[in-house]
Amino acid sequence: MPLRLLSPASIAPIAALSLVLASPAAAQKRYDPGASDTEIKIGNIMPYSGPASAYGVAGIIEAAYFRMINDQGGINGRKINFISYDDAYNPAKAVEQARKLVESDEVLVVFNPLGTPSNTAILKYLNANKVPQLFVGAGGTSFGDHKSYPWTMAWQPPYQSEGRIYAKYLLTERPGAKIAVLYQNDDFGKDVLKGLKDGLGDKASMIVATEAYEVTEPTIDSRIINLKASGADVFISVTTPKPAVQAIRKVAAMDWKPLYIQGYASASVGSVLKPAGLDISRGILSAYYAKDGSDPQWDNDEGMKRFAAFLAKYAPDYSRNDISVVYGYGVAQAMVQVLKQAGDDLTRANVMKQAASLKDFTPDIVVPGVTLNTSANDHYPIEQLQMMRFGGEKWELFGPVISGEIER
Repeated sequence: MPLRLLSPASIAPIAALSLVLASPAAAQKRYDPGASDTEIKIGNIMPYSGPASAYGVAGIIEAAYFRMINDQGGINGRKINFISYDDAYNPAKAVEQARKLVESDEVLVVFNPLGTPSNTAILKYLNANKVPQLFVGAGGTSFGDHKSYPWTMAWQPPYQSEGRIYAKYLLTERPGAKIAVLYQNDDFGKDVLKGLKDGLGDKASMIVATEAYEVTEPTIDSRIINLKASGADVFISVTTPKPAVQAIRKVAAMDWKPLYIQGYASASVGSVLKPAGLDISRGILSAYYAKDGSDPQWDNDEGMKRFAAFLAKYAPDYSRNDISVVYGYGVAQAMVQVLKQAGDDLTRANVMKQAASLKDFTPDIVVPGVTLNTSANDHYPIEQLQMMRFGGEKWELFGPVISGEIER
């Protein structure tokens, strides 16, 4: 049988087909704005200035973490381009910065925008444009409402969960307490208060006084005076750092001796308790999901060893006893995990799908017993906290990890 030779014209398409079949990964690459063979653009909004500027350190740590990842070769060979803007904790400015990130910078995701007012302001815009608002730096329940806002996912426990956890603790330890609550007059403060009331149930009358303050108020001293006058023996401070410092100082100055619970949003030793005064902060309670970076009990913990090594090389000027430093590291680590899972399908839809597919993921900085689990119907990665008491230098964890799951 004669041998038939193929012409060059016939060989070319066959060779091309062979290359495609031999390289399935290349055929599966999919990109949305902000992603390419070499780069992943991640947008971020932080209060680097304004009344909540103490939180801005989280953005600095996130940038440092992504630099470390880039130095290690990036994610699946792609370098992270982290674009972070200041909104001064101003909702109008947050909207402006979100539009800039999406329409001008064309980022793949808006990652860990911080603050309840700012995130509330950009929520509908990002969902309308199908841009992931991923690992939100606030605990409002709307940030995990997967039905109304499928392109948004929380990071930290919902503030209502925090309120429920304080209620569980008080019902066990102080069932006859008279509770006074200072809270920020927005979704942040209102959510913690709602969780507290829901958790107390038919014992909600234990709350004998509440005071709501505006974020623009220069001082909350008069509100502390009113709360003390209620006769309360438990004081819960649901505040951002500046009023948190003021509250600690005023309670001490008035020689009021309530059981003092500080909401986790301002439980940082470095940015709250130290400025307020370590001596007068002794005995304050809070609850958190992350390890205290200054606590020597974690010195031999493998995750915290990695955290310490990261700080030493990439952020040596920042303190491990600042909760915002620990926070920034943990949330950046989760973002990298999601992008790794996304592989070469770097579409916004797949990034959200992977964020909603975390299974027992454990960042280096979470306390034992806390794991991150998400699904299409669960956009709250963390819903567990552990109570802790400030001993004068560091937080001391006590009791079990408590779940504060809220209704879906």
